[in-house]
Amino acid sequence: MELRPSVLLGLLCLLSITSTARPRSSDLGIPFGGQPGALNAITDVKGVEVGHVTLNTGASVRTGVTAVLPRGREAVAQPVFAATFDLNGSGEMTGTHWVKESGLLSGPVMISDTHAVGAVHEGVIAWAQKRDLTWELGLPVVAETWDGFLHDIDGFHVRPLHAMQALDAARPGPVPEGSVGGGTGMICHGFKGGIGTASRKLPAEQGGYTLGVLVQCNYGSRRLFSVAGAPVGEEIPDLRSCYFGDAPPKGPYRANLPPCSRRASAGPPPPEGMGSIIIVVATDAPLLPHQLDRVARRVPLAIGKMGGLGENSSGDIFLAFSTQPVSSTEVAPVSMLDNERMSPLFEATVQATQEAILNSMLASDTMTGFQSVRVHGLPPERLVKALRKYGRLPPAPKPTK
Repeated sequence: MELRPSVLLGLLCLLSITSTARPRSSDLGIPFGGQPGALNAITDVKGVEVGHVTLNTGASVRTGVTAVLPRGREAVAQPVFAATFDLNGSGEMTGTHWVKESGLLSGPVMISDTHAVGAVHEGVIAWAQKRDLTWELGLPVVAETWDGFLHDIDGFHVRPLHAMQALDAARPGPVPEGSVGGGTGMICHGFKGGIGTASRKLPAEQGGYTLGVLVQCNYGSRRLFSVAGAPVGEEIPDLRSCYFGDAPPKGPYRANLPPCSRRASAGPPPPEGMGSIIIVVATDAPLLPHQLDRVARRVPLAIGKMGGLGENSSGDIFLAFSTQPVSSTEVAPVSMLDNERMSPLFEATVQATQEAILNSMLASDTMTGFQSVRVHGLPPERLVKALRKYGRLPPAPKPTK
C-alpha cells in the first residue's frame, strides 16, 4: 500500500503522541478509502455550521449540546431537503414526523443527552423567538444519546440557555471532536467516545460533490469493535470501565464495575451495545427527499463495518440533508441527480461515517465522571499495532542507525 508523505509523517509521529495532541484517523493512514475534503469535516459542505457548548465541571457533570445548522445562522430558517432513517428506534429525534411528511428540514439539528431533550427543544424555540422565527423553527429537531454512565443525567444540568449558546457558537471551519458538546459524556465500543466528523470529495467525473458526516457516538460492544476489517476490540480487551474511589458506584449498569486498582470484576461486566448513535449526513449534491432517504439507509452499512448491530436498546437514528437551493415560489424548480449517479455518494457515506466514528474515539481522552466511574480513551498506538498485525497498515519503519 502506497502512503502519502503526510500519512507517513503521521505514523512516525506516533512516538510523540500526547493527550493534548491526539491524531485523527487520516493522520494514522487508516484505509477507509475515498478523498477527504479540505477539513475532513461536515463543514466541508458549504454553508454548514457547527456549534458546541460543553458542560464538564466538578465530579459529576459531563454533558453538553451540539448544534448543526445546514445553512448557517444567517439563513437558518431557509429549508433544506431532508430525510431520516432509524436502524433501531430506542432513542429520540424530535421533529422527524414533519421531515418525513414534507421532505424538508427547517432550522438546526440539535444533539444532547437523553434527559436534556426538553430543555434543548425549549432553548431552540426561545432562540427563534428572539429572531421572530417561531413559525419557521416551530418543530425543532432534537436528538439524544444516554450519557448516564459518566454524567449525573438525573440532575438535569442542560438548560435552554445552553441550546441557545450552542446555536450562537455555530461556525464554519474545523469542528472540535471528542468529549465536546453533546458528546462530552459518551462511550463508544467500550472506549471514551463523543463527537466525530469526516467528509468525502467526489472526483470531477462523479460530479465533484462533497458529503460530510457528524456523529455523536455512544453505541457498540468492545468485543465486536472492528476498524478496516481488523478486530481491534479483540486486540484491546483490557482498559475496561472501572471506578476510581473508595465506594463502588450505584445505579443502572454500574453496580458490577471493578475498582480501577483491579484488572477484572468478580461479577458480570455491564451489558454491551446498550448505547446509541446519532448521525447527520450533509451533501451539496442535488438530491430530493427520496434520494436522501436512500443515503440515510446506507449509514448502517458503516456501523456494521465498525461492529455495531443496532442492538435492542440502542437508538440508531440518522438524518441526511442536501444544501441545494429550495425555492419558496408557488411552483419551485429543483434539481435532481440521476439515480444512476448515486452509488459514489453511497460509498462516500459509508467511508465518512466509519471515519467519523473512529475520529470521535481518537479525539477522546480517558475520563472520570459521575460516582468516580472511569472510561478509557482508545490508545492510538495500540490501534495502529492491531491494524499492522492484520495487514491494514504497513509495518513500523525500521529505526535508522
